[in-house]
Amino acid sequence: MASQMKQRVVRASDMNFSVLEMGEGPLVLCLHGFPDTAHSFRHQMPALSAAGYHCVAPFMRGYSPTDPAVDGRYDSAALSEDALALITALGYQDAILFGHDWGAVAAYGAAAAAPDRVTRLVTAAVGYGSGFFEALVTNYAQQRRSWYMFFFQTKLAEAAVSLNDFAFLEKMWADWSPGWKWTPDDMEALKKSFRAKGTLEAALGYYRATLGPVLSMPVDLKMLAPAMNIPINVPALMFHGRDDGCIGAETLAGMEKLFPKGLKIELVPNAGHFVHQERPDHVNELMLKFLKS
Repeated sequence: MASQMKQRVVRASDMNFSVLEMGEGPLVLCLHGFPDTAHSFRHQMPALSAAGYHCVAPFMRGYSPTDPAVDGRYDSAALSEDALALITALGYQDAILFGHDWGAVAAYGAAAAAPDRVTRLVTAAVGYGSGFFEALVTNYAQQRRSWYMFFFQTKLAEAAVSLNDFAFLEKMWADWSPGWKWTPDDMEALKKSFRAKGTLEAALGYYRATLGPVLSMPVDLKMLAPAMNIPINVPALMFHGRDDGCIGAETLAGMEKLFPKGLKIELVPNAGHFVHQERPDHVNELMLKFLKS
């Protein structure tokens, strides 16, 4: 019998996480990014569930209907701690992690900190290592793509992003994934979370906690992102859309050196930043092959 997607609340990190879940078997924890929600994985969950996995996609900390962070933390270490806490709260010793965008950052951090608790790592759209931070200094094309990160450090951001029922978020999706034809329901799921009190502040908080400190320090290229240079001893697969309007594929150069157990990077044609939603069949097929290998 095909399983149905359910929504429930899971208590982890002193917070109530709202999660979507489907299937049974080994745990695949799917972590979404910005601007996005747990609905990000609506195409992966049925495929993983049918292949014999228990797939769980939480709304990340601060993204309604999950609680705002009780401790006010939205730094990347907190996101990684949440991933590990959720594995435990769901009753597992370990899990496969699939992270997109900020979810990828959370997944890398969890795998680096506790490689014994992450059996496989699948990420999309954001690389690991100092390449991205270096690009913010050295790469004009990436500086242009990342303008919003700087904008989000300012007090203008709340007003700008929320204007006209969050029209800003639609523009971001269109810029980042130029060929993607999402449905009105997909956009409504996103806006519903952002209309809830606290979500926008939390989403901006991710950028303020991570980039704020970097932007206020003098830059030494050799010292950028030290936390992102810990080798990850977990077999890994990464997807990156060739047409990603948010993060250039060139920022991934040299990343495989940090994955002693192997990293395969799949550059996906005709896809942008939301690669797993734009080319779900392609992504699902390669991911299941990797998980079974």
